[in-house]
Amino acid sequence: MQNENIIKGQGAQRNVINRFDRFTFEPDDEDFETTKTTFTEVFPKTIVNKVKSEDLPMEYSMNPYQGCEHGCSYCFARPTHEYWGYSAGIDFERKIMVKKNAPELLEKFFKKRGYKPEPILLSGNTDCYQPAERQFEITRQLLKVCLDYRHPVNILTKNAMVLRDLDILKPMAEQNLVSVSLSIPTINEDLRRKMEPRTSSSKNKLKAVEILSQNGIPPHVMVAPIIPGLNSDEPLAILKAISDAGAQSFGYTLVRLNDTVEPVFVKWIEDAFPDRAQKVLNLIRSMRGGKLGDKRIVERMKGEGNIAEMIHNTFKIGRKKYFEGKEFPKLCTDGFTGTREQQLRFF
Repeated sequence: MQNENIIKGQGAQRNVINRFDRFTFEPDDEDFETTKTTFTEVFPKTIVNKVKSEDLPMEYSMNPYQGCEHGCSYCFARPTHEYWGYSAGIDFERKIMVKKNAPELLEKFFKKRGYKPEPILLSGNTDCYQPAERQFEITRQLLKVCLDYRHPVNILTKNAMVLRDLDILKPMAEQNLVSVSLSIPTINEDLRRKMEPRTSSSKNKLKAVEILSQNGIPPHVMVAPIIPGLNSDEPLAILKAISDAGAQSFGYTLVRLNDTVEPVFVKWIEDAFPDRAQKVLNLIRSMRGGKLGDKRIVERMKGEGNIAEMIHNTFKIGRKKYFEGKEFPKLCTDGFTGTREQQLRFF
């Protein structure tokens, strides 16, 4: 039974102490249920990040927003909010920083002397199609720049709002410049509402996969994260559903709760699923050498122990059953010239 005092539509149920603060102050009477989301414009000097991790498949990423309204308690990006002086808890979901100058910065990056194009991951930290995008449309502007320069981009999102930009994505796909990865960790809608309360419904995400495929835009699905005791019984059902919808490939990750993600998730699971919270936490520990997090390169992706091995074997079965013969296309970098080419759609 769910705790009646849980804040609905919220992953984090409180703020957690910022690791970098020497002093903290938390008012006793703060009412997070009535706290409104605020948007603050920031002015970064760059928008494209070089990805240096050996176990991540992309060279570059860019994130038009810092913080994320989607409310996933397990989000690995939560600790990055602490570098801005905020909490990885409710602040991460309610205090959103907006990079309105991102399109100009991207164009500047494309014009760098000697730049050799590689696909850029749009997202990678926080969701580029989170609810704020309806208001600011920064992601849409970034895609226009990529189309004008004929630069490849991979999109990762939990939101079917990506369909809003079909008018840009279709001409990009015709030149093999774009792919879309939708994160679908569950097709159990009751569980989805608790796990990722402000994302698109499971039904709408599957419909988005279908529409993308029908429009020639290669859909990929991230079944992530797998949380033992919550959604670990779903992989085969998810893989069948996304394959039927037209997904060309999939990936998955095992949950890991590094740094201040841990207290946020622990509080959430205790409130949302008090009857099985300790079981879930112990199953995660069994995959992470007795801990809830794991920062070891490569090993953090695989996990360890019987539970992790069972999950890996299930996905192997699903790949053979539902995705044999399917292959995700490699995006094209040959069309990039380093100069802007206005498309006919703008006239």
